[in-house]
Amino acid sequence: MNNRESKIRALIAEAEHTLCEGPHSEQARRDAETLFLHVLRENSHTGHNVWLTHRGISQNFNSAWLIANGNLSTLPIISKKFRTLVNRRLTGEPIQYIVGETEFYELPFRVAPDVFIPRPETEHLVEKVLELAASFHALRIVDIGTGSGAIAVALAHKLPQASITATDLTKSALAVARQNAKRNGAAIRFLQGDLLDPVAGEQFEIVVSNPPYVPLADRAALAVEVRDHEPALALFAGDDGLDVCRRLIPAAFAALIPGGFLALEIGYSQSEAIAALLASSGFRQIEFLPDLQSIPRVAYAQRP
Repeated sequence: MNNRESKIRALIAEAEHTLCEGPHSEQARRDAETLFLHVLRENSHTGHNVWLTHRGISQNFNSAWLIANGNLSTLPIISKKFRTLVNRRLTGEPIQYIVGETEFYELPFRVAPDVFIPRPETEHLVEKVLELAASFHALRIVDIGTGSGAIAVALAHKLPQASITATDLTKSALAVARQNAKRNGAAIRFLQGDLLDPVAGEQFEIVVSNPPYVPLADRAALAVEVRDHEPALALFAGDDGLDVCRRLIPAAFAALIPGGFLALEIGYSQSEAIAALLASSGFRQIEFLPDLQSIPRVAYAQRP
């Protein structure tokens, strides 16, 4: 594809053909459209798409807009930027990192390679915490390993009267989380450190976490966009995927008030091992919540 003006429909079709050679051919068309719309939105703030204004075209860029305006020609600068993003996607780079954002719990979140991309299944964890929160009048929640801040921000959005703290080991992740809290109007205390170390001596009604839980042995089986692009620190936890939970679970027990709850996202086939770790740390009423594939996804338990 050269740098002369190209029809939008032809440009997207060629991108789709290119992406069909990549690791996610099944969503090549959707990815091509998403990337093109992203380029249009970005350039709407720079004046590079004056060509649209001259044609009297609305800048409400979405899939319907593409259908209605597929025969328009683009400027070379639009085509060039689009082609660059398509080539990045071809390598397996997550589309969320390319466009710089994603949605979680119907809220917008900035994401970057410093943080794990929030997944829809983690919304089950948020729902369970909201259910558990109804048991308390005053509510202190700490989100361990907050990453993008998705869990903490979603909870703050639904529980504006709660006191919410979020910790993470890395400064770069906390920078992203703070941006997301500000973007969504969430009042959250962010602290840097390992697991519950930043809140040593404090107590909470709920401890929540989506910790690293992927076994190192499973690395080769992961999708290229996960294996090669998302932060390993947020993914892997030793040979069996339980190294972080072995430290987090007893620390959470100590940080909870009597009657408080720990809620965790867990990996495939880990429910028995997690139940044993919870029981050995003193937790009771140990239960699991399945995801939409009927896989135990959320573990929750109460400190007596």
